[in-house]
Amino acid sequence: MGTPPIPIAYQSGTSLAVPDWLNKGDNAWQMISATLVGLQSVPGLVILYGSIVKKKWAVNSAFMALYAFAAVVICWVTWAYKMSFGDKLLPFWGKAGPALGQKFLLNRATLPETAQHYSTGGLETAMAQPYYPMATMVWFQCVFAAITLILLAGSLLGRMNIKAWMMFVPLWLTFSYTVGAFSLWGGGFLFHWGVMDYSGGYVIHLSSGIGGFTAAYWVGPRLKRDRERFPPNNVLLTLAGAGLLWMGWAGFNGGDPYAANIDSSMAVLNTNICAATSLLMWTSLDVIFFKKPSVIGAVQGMITGLVCITPGAGLVQGWAAIVMGILSGSVPWFTMMILHKKSKLLQMVDDTLGVFHTHAVAGLLGGILTGLFAEPELCNLFLPVTNSRGGVYGGNGGIQVGKQIVGGLFIIGWNLVVTTIICLVIKLVIPLRMPDDLLLIGDDAAHGEEGYALWGDGEKYDATKHGNYSDETLHPKLFTGATQVV
Repeated sequence: MGTPPIPIAYQSGTSLAVPDWLNKGDNAWQMISATLVGLQSVPGLVILYGSIVKKKWAVNSAFMALYAFAAVVICWVTWAYKMSFGDKLLPFWGKAGPALGQKFLLNRATLPETAQHYSTGGLETAMAQPYYPMATMVWFQCVFAAITLILLAGSLLGRMNIKAWMMFVPLWLTFSYTVGAFSLWGGGFLFHWGVMDYSGGYVIHLSSGIGGFTAAYWVGPRLKRDRERFPPNNVLLTLAGAGLLWMGWAGFNGGDPYAANIDSSMAVLNTNICAATSLLMWTSLDVIFFKKPSVIGAVQGMITGLVCITPGAGLVQGWAAIVMGILSGSVPWFTMMILHKKSKLLQMVDDTLGVFHTHAVAGLLGGILTGLFAEPELCNLFLPVTNSRGGVYGGNGGIQVGKQIVGGLFIIGWNLVVTTIICLVIKLVIPLRMPDDLLLIGDDAAHGEEGYALWGDGEKYDATKHGNYSDETLHPKLFTGATQVV
């Protein structure tokens, strides 16, 4: 029997918009993956942040996420994409440039610095060149950059000057995120050395956790009363945001092979295995030590599982995903619930949502465990360095664990230094933290808007009529927002 004909709908060359190199399935999956990751941020983290904080900070917290997403999109296509995935400027940085013209965006996607060579000079692995246009690649990588800034924001909720945040986002994207992305993904020195970061355990989670913790130190803490009691204003909406985050992770990890292939399927399955295991582990520890399961704790455990599997999602077997879930549900739980309360350093820094524990600790843990459990056959499906393997598989696997540690230390060190410099520079122009009298008020002081109309039939709060806020503080009406309620 001969080869059956390819249906016209799947053939190339059927129109000017379908070049010979285009794979419609890969392009569709990559755009869906990008959309899923975008939904993790907008509305996912917008909802989660707006509901997991105290009522008076609902609008500000949600807006920090929304603003970051929009700002990153414009900075990304204007200069940051090529700094992350373009031609090499330095071993850890690409050359800045726009990704806006159709001559660039309609061509086949390429990551020019990803060709891997042997020490003798021969080609080991060809340059990454997916079967879809550069426009798809630019957007897919953009939503990863955006969610990194939004995750970082979780450390700063409830007190950062919104105008300082508006300056912080493009600066941190430019001088921190692009360095990690190029070094580990775009063809930088860690990429060619063989450090494994399948989908962002280091580039996204470790960097946002360390960056957020460092920025939280320089911004300063919330009011004492807010640190002592900061209840979620809507636990059910928190679960809705968390659900979008979990389901969106199919695009987060499933899209990183840059194709709709068998490794993508493995990554999606491992992601859900690890997240579920971690959630159950965290909840079990809450029950054992605190006698009742915590809904917020379950969300934290879900997140640490998703973070931990991310650097190895398509590189480890299913049993390893369960082991990683057990550890991601227990190690960050220990650092957050036990170690944090005993450490003067951790208590000194007001990390609002515990991003250090859920992303930095879980991300570094996942990176090291990837170096331990990465399966050789799966590594060959994805990694540019041939014969890569985890420590449990012998051979050069022991060296891989060391590479993972060094890669993590580079991301930690860079973010500590660069985030500090960025905060100090912004501080010269504008205060990083809102004044205490405005922190007492919250959203109304920052935006002239409030998350919930609780004073009548949709009317805004008026100090002359209503007197006290829900937290029993007296204050005058300061100003109204730019957008008025009519």
